[in-house]
Amino acid sequence: MAHVESLLRKCASFSHTQQLHAHLLTTGLFHFYPSRSKFLDFCAISSSAGLTYAAAVFRFIHHPLTNDWNALIRGHAQSHHPTCAFTCYVSMSRAPCRPDALTCSFFLKACARALARTESLQMHAQVLKSGFDADVLLQTTLLDVYAKCGGLDHACKLFDEMPKRDIASWNALISGMAQGNRPYEALELFHRMRDQSVMMPNEVSVLGALSACSQLGAIKEGDKIYDYVKSHRFDENVIVCNAVIDMYSKCGLVEKAYDVFKTMRCSKGTITWNTMIMGFAIDGNGPKALKLFHRMAGGHVGPQPDGVTYLAALCACNHAGMVDEGMRLFESMEKNGVSKNVKHYGSVVDLLGRAGRLNEAHEIIESMPMCPDVVLWQTLLGASKIHGNIEIAEKASRKLVEMGSNTCGDFVLLSNVYAAQGRWRDVGRVRDDMKTRNVKKVPGFSYTEMNGIICQFYNGDKSHPMWREIYGKLEEISFRIREFGYKPETNYVLHDIGDEEKQNALFYHSEKLAVAFGLISTEEGSPININKNLRICGDCHAVIKLVSKLYCREIIVRDRTRFHRFRDGSCSCKDYW
Repeated sequence: MAHVESLLRKCASFSHTQQLHAHLLTTGLFHFYPSRSKFLDFCAISSSAGLTYAAAVFRFIHHPLTNDWNALIRGHAQSHHPTCAFTCYVSMSRAPCRPDALTCSFFLKACARALARTESLQMHAQVLKSGFDADVLLQTTLLDVYAKCGGLDHACKLFDEMPKRDIASWNALISGMAQGNRPYEALELFHRMRDQSVMMPNEVSVLGALSACSQLGAIKEGDKIYDYVKSHRFDENVIVCNAVIDMYSKCGLVEKAYDVFKTMRCSKGTITWNTMIMGFAIDGNGPKALKLFHRMAGGHVGPQPDGVTYLAALCACNHAGMVDEGMRLFESMEKNGVSKNVKHYGSVVDLLGRAGRLNEAHEIIESMPMCPDVVLWQTLLGASKIHGNIEIAEKASRKLVEMGSNTCGDFVLLSNVYAAQGRWRDVGRVRDDMKTRNVKKVPGFSYTEMNGIICQFYNGDKSHPMWREIYGKLEEISFRIREFGYKPETNYVLHDIGDEEKQNALFYHSEKLAVAFGLISTEEGSPININKNLRICGDCHAVIKLVSKLYCREIIVRDRTRFHRFRDGSCSCKDYW
């Protein structure tokens, strides 16, 4: 056995593997069970050619044993076609030998890679039936599968029932919650691990918690986790540092992110530079983003820019309205050895579209060397809405219908274009199409962190315990900003109703409720941070600018695409978003 393992380690190419197979056959070692299984396992996980070879060899084994089957299932689980492991397992279950705990583990890893929730549930039943549920490693693998496949309720139940948990089981659930759009629970679990568990959170635990903070804009929580990172010297890990930079950028503290970037104790990789450039981009600071890009591109510091770097720089130009700079970047890519992809074209279409150069944006889509995707036409449709161009909006909408897009945002954008022109019959036609296609409008919501607690608001929300005080503050805001010359922007309210009803529909948007709550719940002069799932509307943008001036507050709103930093009656986006 030791002789075979030594020879396997010396195989440097596929031809060496074939020579070893010949050697095992001529010496009779291939029929010796441990050597055969070890050889199959080596082949199956070495490469796609090796897996094909292992499968071909396997077919000539008259009575394969459990480890032979395991080698093949493991190989398929790690391949580009993990579902082949399921077929292999079904064949094994019909054979005389029985699956063991390793078989179940390899099968579950295939489920995780294929996001096969149904098969993972079936294997869970098999694990219980076979009595393997006492195996901690197998339970952790099962937990990881549920977390990755979206079965978070099953993952929580399994986690609570586990008699013993290692570090990996905690991390699997924290990461699953963060990636599964349940960031509140990810943070709760992180705190539970830190405060109640015999095991302290490690770098993987921290990554999940930082991701949750990024989603929620939870600055205070993020600060605490960064303190934990530094106290445990996790800031020597470049992946953790990247996550901290990303967290601060997405929480609206881009200068703090830059401080982390400048003082990193570990070597900065391409991802580090890209994360920082994108941080400046979403904050609307195009000049700083481009300055960092040119430092990187100069070759004196950091790695060479890649496709993601160029995309981040293009996004920076996009958000700052730096059209000429963005076009120069786009045109320089290929001569600098970086290929353009659909996302680069999408960013340039957005850049031109926001600037009102809709015909040029349309021409770029039509002249692309690859097939434009749905997002490109949605981008053009969004730009048409900003500039009220019905002709381009209708072209983009027709393309989206042809491509089978059924996203509510597509219909809402076209409705907005028609509504702005008072074409209510066309608005009605679009809404009828939405009903026919069973398209549901995504509800707008905003959330803000207050004393470590995340408070969420929907449009017209009255579920908060302080809703009467919140609505009272809104009435006060309404009175003060009208004295200052505010007029509601009702042209995008989709209903053909009176002005008073339109104004009411606008004034109880979720971000306005969050601002009012922030004003009554924080000390005077302190900043208010808000996150919104959709793009901020024009009326809310105008109102929050006035609120920032009249109440002497800095208000930071992160919408679906960027940050808006309101100070003294103006916004960092310079009304360009």
